[in-house]
Amino acid sequence: MVFYFTSAVVDPPFTIYMGKDKHENEDLIKYGWPEDIWFHVDKLSSAHVYLRMPKGGTIDDVPPEVLVDCAQLVKNNSIQGESRGSAGSGWTKRGTWMWGRSGSTVRVVAVEKKINEIVNRLEKTKVERFPDLAAEKESRDREERNEKKAQLQEQKRREKEEQKKKKELEELRSYSALMTSENMKTNEVRLKLQRWEENRPFSGTFSVLFQDGYDSDDFM
Repeated sequence: MVFYFTSAVVDPPFTIYMGKDKHENEDLIKYGWPEDIWFHVDKLSSAHVYLRMPKGGTIDDVPPEVLVDCAQLVKNNSIQGESRGSAGSGWTKRGTWMWGRSGSTVRVVAVEKKINEIVNRLEKTKVERFPDLAAEKESRDREERNEKKAQLQEQKRREKEEQKKKKELEELRSYSALMTSENMKTNEVRLKLQRWEENRPFSGTFSVLFQDGYDSDDFM
């Protein structure tokens, strides 16, 4: 059995969950999501409380109001922690179960006292479920794989489109250069023809003079 709570102190609200006992905690650890944040009373026994973060969310993105809700819920579910006036609530990214483990991000927030108003508000949202944690984790991972696959396909499509545009631009430049060359040749031919027209002999009707002094009419 898993208990689910809703922290509606921010919009959109966050989901907080915890196992009923250590058996559920083992499954929650095994099938937890990478983006979840884990809460536990520092150096004392307590329930394992998890905050489900949106995809891409980091430990730095936890709203302060939600952090207080999680810390209060942890303190309320720790026999030793609840009886103490002050207790530290440790929180870290999922997958890190030893304090100070190499490569982990572990932080401690002081909880001076239990605030009944916060605890009661969260308890009113409490829902008991018997989820298939393995199936939920697989569904989440499959969705992530599909998203990455779609992103890769979109990237390939864009690269293909860019290559197509680049090729079309190169062909256009090549065509423009060819047309410029042809125009130059055409202009050169036109200029030569013009010069030939200007320098050729006169083609109109005229009389031919012979050496003996007779013109063409006398010769006839």
